[in-house]
Amino acid sequence: MKPDEAVVTRGALGAHAILMVDDEPQACKWFARLYGDEFVVLTAGSVDEALALLARRGHEVAVLLTDYAMPGRDGVALLSEARQLFPHVSRLLVSAYADKDVAMSAVNQGHVEKILEKPLDEALTRQALREALQSSQERARERALLDRRAATLRETLGFLAHEVTTPLATVQGYLSAMRDRHLDPLTGDSGVAHIQEQKPGDVLFMINAAQRRAEYAQSLVSTFVQTARDAYQPDSAPSLRASDLVQAVRDEYPFDNDEAEWLTSDLEADFVLPGRRDLLYLVLCTLVKNAMLALRPNPPARPNVHVALGRGAPAPGLPVQAVIHVRDNGPGIPAEVLGRLTHEPMTTRAASGGSGMGLVFCRRVLTSLGGSIVVRSEAGQGATVSLYFPSAQ
Repeated sequence: MKPDEAVVTRGALGAHAILMVDDEPQACKWFARLYGDEFVVLTAGSVDEALALLARRGHEVAVLLTDYAMPGRDGVALLSEARQLFPHVSRLLVSAYADKDVAMSAVNQGHVEKILEKPLDEALTRQALREALQSSQERARERALLDRRAATLRETLGFLAHEVTTPLATVQGYLSAMRDRHLDPLTGDSGVAHIQEQKPGDVLFMINAAQRRAEYAQSLVSTFVQTARDAYQPDSAPSLRASDLVQAVRDEYPFDNDEAEWLTSDLEADFVLPGRRDLLYLVLCTLVKNAMLALRPNPPARPNVHVALGRGAPAPGLPVQAVIHVRDNGPGIPAEVLGRLTHEPMTTRAASGGSGMGLVFCRRVLTSLGGSIVVRSEAGQGATVSLYFPSAQ
């Protein structure tokens, strides 16, 4: 293996190295030779040298082991500064018996996680390094998990804001239309409102449509509020069934006119879904909305959006998984757009407010669950979006 290849391979492991700091060069050489058979060992001869090394390679260092008594700044000062700059690094102090009171004070102040006494016992030191390495890697995993959750939350809230804005804009439009049609009372009865209709029943239609969209927006917000509350509760076993998710979309999505009749489903191959209801509900609503929008401009004689539960493989050679298919009999997706849909923002409805983030968001949700999303389409033959899920167990 070439040196560059070794660096790349080790870097892929994340924090994994032991940094040993001692002002005696012979002690550093002895430590590296004795423990280098099990650990990746880096050494430094002073506090300043150690901090400079951490500035360059801190992402590789998992454990910082330093002697207490050193010229200039001592080991506790180094560990205290490392605690602030590199919180994932486990901190161990080597001290002589005479320095024990100072070392214990450092432990109590949280600068040091463990003390090793000189001369180092090989077996005890190896065990301490193993435990410190494991602790550091666990902290790094937790930090990465929190960072991923924060990124997912930011993306989800941004997409949720977009989804809520659309129905609220429609509500605002209907209310503005009714305000514009409001007429001053022609009689002395000021307790009766008069709104001019352009055709019979259109005011009631606007009221009903506005109510459906307001309820849909409220359902999205309520779902995420409940999720925020659930985040403070212990994790529970998954219990959301795919059929319940489809039924929730059927009950809560704000269909226009007779569009609810376009939606059909086959729920016989039911299964338990992994993940939280809020994200999956938003994913399925997004797919149904996209299908409805594809059908609206030139609906066929019998427009149809069909949601089917089943099992299948995302591609030949891959294992069979539970899947939700959302099919429509619309115009299909152009070939030049199809391959880019789930990887970058692509929309054919920019003029009507489309952002192209819908399928990108859906893909990120499925990927976070260990699943995948596949889009299939032929010109003039509609489109099928398939959500593949790993086992909820």
